[in-house]
Amino acid sequence: MAVSTESYMDLDQSAFHYDYETLRTTGVILAVVMSIGGILIALSKKCKCSKSKSSPVEGPQPPKTEVPPQTV
Repeated sequence: MAVSTESYMDLDQSAFHYDYETLRTTGVILAVVMSIGGILIALSKKCKCSKSKSSPVEGPQPPKTEVPPQTV
């Protein structure tokens, strides 16, 4: 049985249907979540919260001295 290309295209078009409302809603939700996540990551690197000190204090530290610029 031969099927014309016109009827084949009609079957193909009707079998696939975009759900634009769900696609748009999902896109907006993902954009909001990713934006908030990016802002939180950016702020977490700037803000140094009071965490437990990882380096123990062992006696006085030697003072840091500035090295003058050298001319050649």
